[in-house]
Amino acid sequence: MTALPDEIEWRVEPAPIPYDEAIAEMEARAAAVAAGEARELIWLLEHPPVYTGGTSADPAELLDPRFPVVQTGRGGRYTYHGPGQRIGYLVLDLNKRGRDVRHFVHSLEGWLIAALEEIGIAAFRAPGRIGIWTNVPSPFGGPGEAKIGAIGVRVRRWTTLHGFSVNLSPDLSHFGGIVPCGLPDYPVTSAEALGKPSDFATFDAALAFACPAFLQTLSSGR
Repeated sequence: MTALPDEIEWRVEPAPIPYDEAIAEMEARAAAVAAGEARELIWLLEHPPVYTGGTSADPAELLDPRFPVVQTGRGGRYTYHGPGQRIGYLVLDLNKRGRDVRHFVHSLEGWLIAALEEIGIAAFRAPGRIGIWTNVPSPFGGPGEAKIGAIGVRVRRWTTLHGFSVNLSPDLSHFGGIVPCGLPDYPVTSAEALGKPSDFATFDAALAFACPAFLQTLSSGR
C-alpha cells in the first residue's frame, strides 16, 4: 500500500459490519478527531443489505423496502448498501485540509475516478448529478450513462463523516427497491457488470495508490 501520513489511519474490515454499528463507531471517531484526541480515519468496509435515506430523501422514492431502512445524517437521498459494494467512510479534519465542503466533495470524486481508472473503468463526473458515472451500452443503441459510485457526506465541526460507495459486484437487482439517489432515468452498474476486476483487494489497492494525490488535491484548496 502507498504510504499515507502518520496522522491518518487506513483501516480495512475483513467482514461485513451492520450499518448501525459502523455509523456509531464513525460518529464516535469523528467526535474524537474534532477534539484532537484521535487520528483521522479512512475506513473501508462492507455492509449487509440496507437502504439508507439521506437528509433529502423523498419517501415516494422508497419503492419496496425489502431490506432494513435507516435514516441517516448524510446528504443525499435513498441509496442501497450491500455485499459486493465497497464502502468508504472518511473522518478527516478539514481544519487542516481546507474548510471548503465543495472542494472536499470534488476531491473525493476525483479520487474515486482515479481508482476506477486503475482497474480499467473510465469514470467521470456528470454536471448536475452527484456521484461517479461511466458509459454503458444503451438498449437504444450507442452509449448510455450509469452510476457506479455514490457519494454522501456530512461535515460537523469541520470534521467529515460518511463518504462513498462503489459497486464492485453487488446484486444490482437490490437497487430496485428504491429510486437510487432520486434519479429514475439512470441505471446503476458495477465493475463486475462491466467485465472489470471486482474483488475488494484489487480495488482497495487502487484506492490506496490514488489516495496521496487525493489528499494533496484536498489540501491544495486551503
